[in-house]
Amino acid sequence: MRAALEFNHAMIYTKNLERSLGFYQEILGFDLIDAYPGAYARLKNPVGTTTIALHLLEPGQSFDSAAGGIRLYFEVKGLDAFCRTLEKKNVLLDQKPVTMPWGWRHAYLRDPDGHEISLFKAGNARLKKRKVPT
Repeated sequence: MRAALEFNHAMIYTKNLERSLGFYQEILGFDLIDAYPGAYARLKNPVGTTTIALHLLEPGQSFDSAAGGIRLYFEVKGLDAFCRTLEKKNVLLDQKPVTMPWGWRHAYLRDPDGHEISLFKAGNARLKKRKVPT
């Protein structure tokens, strides 16, 4: 029997909840669903049903975003225009939109805690196995 799992959300740990909340709301456009002030916030993608959660690090907890470990992927219709809008908001893109060898178009940036974010456009190819040239 196959498990009836459905992805719920990604938990993103942050050193500064208010700063991260501002980034995900004001820069990326997520809508606030719920918040526990000073500790936690849950946000919804404005055009879909996916959610993310922001969680303030507990005393004694730490993470090293420079060492990797997390990259968030958000598919964006109108990727190039969205990236231009981010740049007008003084968001630094690590990589402007470029078509990758597998056919998806990607741009990369980091959130205020240094977590990697990939903004991409795959369209119908997102759920299909790519054809490898022979």
